[in-house]
Amino acid sequence: MNEQNPVPSQNPAPLPPPPLSGPRPLGDDPAERLAIPHAFAAIEALLRQPRRLLFQLRQPGAGRLIFGMLVTALFASLIYGVVAGTFSGGTQLWAAPVKIASGLMVSAAICLPSLYIFTCLSGSQARLIEVGGLLAGLLMLMTILLIGFAPVAWIFSQSTESLVWMGSLHLTFWLVATLFAVRFMKAGFSHAEARSHAGLNVWIVIFLLVALQMTTALRPILGRADTFFPAEKKFFIGHWLDCLKAPASEAGMPSRDGSQN
Repeated sequence: MNEQNPVPSQNPAPLPPPPLSGPRPLGDDPAERLAIPHAFAAIEALLRQPRRLLFQLRQPGAGRLIFGMLVTALFASLIYGVVAGTFSGGTQLWAAPVKIASGLMVSAAICLPSLYIFTCLSGSQARLIEVGGLLAGLLMLMTILLIGFAPVAWIFSQSTESLVWMGSLHLTFWLVATLFAVRFMKAGFSHAEARSHAGLNVWIVIFLLVALQMTTALRPILGRADTFFPAEKKFFIGHWLDCLKAPASEAGMPSRDGSQN
């Protein structure tokens, strides 16, 4: 017999589904869908569950949450300003908080339109209120981190009279806080269907420059002066160079004119 048994066909094993591209969608975890009732819950969510905060910023009624975040950032910046004002004491105990808080809020308001424009140019479908919420989250995380650095800043402000050293310390704390806050904002934009983060990176540079120039426009923040605002206009790099070139006897004095920080 020449008949041969047919070879049974072997079906190939099904291929595993391709991995999903991009981040997990917000709200896939039930814990992320829990409402954020007050500012303390917003702080905890920002530090422990940032995806929960990002999800709530997309829900109806997010304006109340954004307002609470802004109030928290304002209050935290005032507290840090009081600590910064203890370096010189006197009128700086109220002038430094006012300048730091107002400078931070004005810088954010100035940079919000450009942030929304860059967001649209990147192809993101985020609404203006969502963009404002991410900016409010950046401010709140930045100021909360500054509160964490405040005890260290207070210790040095009570043990040194070097204006240059204290200015460098506060600037370092501010840059570290801004770095972590920017990470939160980038995480938020990764869920906004943006084709590129190039525009956001450009905006970050703009925000840093505006905030640094604001510290010079509102000087002195650490030292003392006869006037609340400086009488001379300066670029922040030129102002820093002037502080570094100041005589050591002047740089170590907590009582300074308005040309120093």
